[in-house]
Amino acid sequence: MAEVMGAALDAFLQHAAVERGLAPRTIEAYASDLARFAMHLEAAGVRAPGGIAQAHIAGFLEALSAAGLSARSRARMLVAVRRFARFLLATGRAQSDPTEGVAAPRIARPLPKLLRSDESEALIAAAAGDEPLALRDHAMLEVLYGAGLRVSELVGLPVEAVDARAGLLRVVGKGRKERIVPLGEPALAAVARYLAEARPVLARRAAQRAGRRKAARNSAAAQSAKRSAARRGAGAGSAALFLSRLGTAMSRQNFSVRLRQLALAAGLPAQRVSPHVLRHAFATDLLEGGADLRAVQAMLGHADLSTTQIYTHVSRARLRQLVERHHPRGARKASGGADEAQTPAAADAAGAKPPGPRRPANP
Repeated sequence: MAEVMGAALDAFLQHAAVERGLAPRTIEAYASDLARFAMHLEAAGVRAPGGIAQAHIAGFLEALSAAGLSARSRARMLVAVRRFARFLLATGRAQSDPTEGVAAPRIARPLPKLLRSDESEALIAAAAGDEPLALRDHAMLEVLYGAGLRVSELVGLPVEAVDARAGLLRVVGKGRKERIVPLGEPALAAVARYLAEARPVLARRAAQRAGRRKAARNSAAAQSAKRSAARRGAGAGSAALFLSRLGTAMSRQNFSVRLRQLALAAGLPAQRVSPHVLRHAFATDLLEGGADLRAVQAMLGHADLSTTQIYTHVSRARLRQLVERHHPRGARKASGGADEAQTPAAADAAGAKPPGPRRPANP
């Protein structure tokens, strides 16, 4: 990569991290996508930011398509390139924006995968127990389903994020934007019990492990370095609301593994259950309960209302299934044949979702 282009990329990434406050994972994705774009430019003989033209952008997208990348991946990379181009223009490194007029790849937008309310209840029930890890799992599921958080937001919650008296949760989401989400009684009760009975036990494990590591070191220098590392690790773990079995902060990977185990215990296919599926269930249950779309947008932390609107399509799809299954003029009844005599179990096997008791929506 040419030195001038590399310096421009570094400046953009620093700008995105410091001035725009984008999340570290977003910065990593930008760095990876733009490094690939820079390699394409170098192969095309472009050495400086001012030499990027619209043809280079179009050629990059064509190369990605030829390499077998999906429309979604190509659209994501174009977003990174577009923001980089606008940064170059704003900082005087380029005289125009070469991404203007470049259309993004069309992406089919499938409806979100969902759990029925009884399946969500079964998943939460599978975490029931009196052991510290069971209390933690139960609290995490209640908060995830009761507040519609992203998994990164869930594992990143500090202890002080919960305002039990007001029944509110303070969440820092994408772009480090803060929002306030109400918590229902089941989630508040589960968190309160976890904080009282389980978290102190898990936190002590981190301190005990740090003590054993310290005792295992012989040299004074090694002991000093280990004490510093233990203080840093204990600080990170002790600030986190949800702790692992080792007493450190839970990670996304740890929780995803545990969620798959709980799905199997609840009799649900593990591939149907993920943290984001519970976020989808939260949004759909709220809308079906009559919640305002703007309120759901605020609670989910969506910057664009169109992102939230997809859940209205899910609700309509459910209503359509009910009409088709139960109304005399429904499509399946009107067509006659095997579908007309379909049992609820057969309907489930065919993909229809019978209505079940809804979990009370958050205020």
